[in-house]
Amino acid sequence: MGERIKIIGIGDDGRTGLPALYEKWINEADLLAGGERQLAFFPDYARETFTIKGNLRELKERLKKPQQGKVVVLASGDPLFYGVGGYLSKEAEADIYPQPSSVQLAFARMGESWSDAAVISLHGRKITGLAQRIDGKEKIALLTDEVNSPQAIARYLTSFGMNEYQAFVAENLGGEQERCRWLSLTETEKSEFSPLNVVILKQIEKPKQWPLGIPDEEFAQRKPDKGLLTKKEIRVLTIGQMNLHENSIVWDIGTCTGSVAIEAAKIASEGAVYAIEKNEEDLENARENFAKFRTDITAVHGKAPDGLESFPDPDSVFIGGTAGNINGIFDECCSRLKDDGTIVMNVVTLENLYEAQQALKERGFQVDITLAQIARSKPILHLTRMEGLNPIYIITAKRQKEDQS
Repeated sequence: MGERIKIIGIGDDGRTGLPALYEKWINEADLLAGGERQLAFFPDYARETFTIKGNLRELKERLKKPQQGKVVVLASGDPLFYGVGGYLSKEAEADIYPQPSSVQLAFARMGESWSDAAVISLHGRKITGLAQRIDGKEKIALLTDEVNSPQAIARYLTSFGMNEYQAFVAENLGGEQERCRWLSLTETEKSEFSPLNVVILKQIEKPKQWPLGIPDEEFAQRKPDKGLLTKKEIRVLTIGQMNLHENSIVWDIGTCTGSVAIEAAKIASEGAVYAIEKNEEDLENARENFAKFRTDITAVHGKAPDGLESFPDPDSVFIGGTAGNINGIFDECCSRLKDDGTIVMNVVTLENLYEAQQALKERGFQVDITLAQIARSKPILHLTRMEGLNPIYIITAKRQKEDQS
């Protein structure tokens, strides 16, 4: 067993911010690993170096080998905060010596507590889905990169109407070029920033929050043929059958106005929702609704099952329409649904109910059916009567469990 590696956090102030003991360990190391910026703080280091640049697996495999001598890995700030520490310490015995993270320093400059803040890393990650993840949160810290820059983040938020946020951008924290400033989203879009920055979003006013069961009239719909959406009461029952959790991957097939996809995205805020629609006009309405209700949903124009191959395997599938290709859609959905996943389908005719039930059973699924007959009150002079909506069959299917007896 070789010596335990040392993973040392380092700030933008470089070696001047390190205790003398840490510098001693670095100078005595047989191998010094770190990013280009961290290694540049030690130009006089004369032994072997390893530059971390998309090759962490290579470093991990190397650290597994015996007789490495003394190894020091330099990381940014706190190595266990979206850093290399968590990854490397799983594979090699390590001692970790953190510095304050960039988020800690940013909130310190801001002069506010961060115990109530959401912290999200966009570094090396897609921004897709951020809207529903942060909607309604009062304080969010975002780790950025060259693609997900403060300007790009501001443009993204503006596209979803999230103008209740003001941005605190902290650049080069701890270094000689440190700069911290409050900006509106408009100002953030137009400003220039150092590549090393943290963005903190803070609400300056409360946004409108939508409960489960968004009123039908709030959705943009096809004109003059309004009503082509899953009605609120049916939508709530449908969502209840879809077995959603915050990390669910959801498919909405035949999304139309996008009402079910939107309600699902608000529950699966840490997951992702993928929608497909064959009618271009309906898809445009859906996209308008996605922006209004702050749900960043991946939507494609196509006739399922064509187009579904680009979606990741789902935890939950909602089928609002099949356009006459029920078997092709079921083949794709049933073969790719995760083991504990759920398929929910709404139909209005007895013929489609029978066809769907038989097709699902043939594919090894257990089928449950709910008949929803809903009536809404309607005024008639000074009285009130009830007006019925079309009856809907809600089909819920789960993969049949094998008999273990």
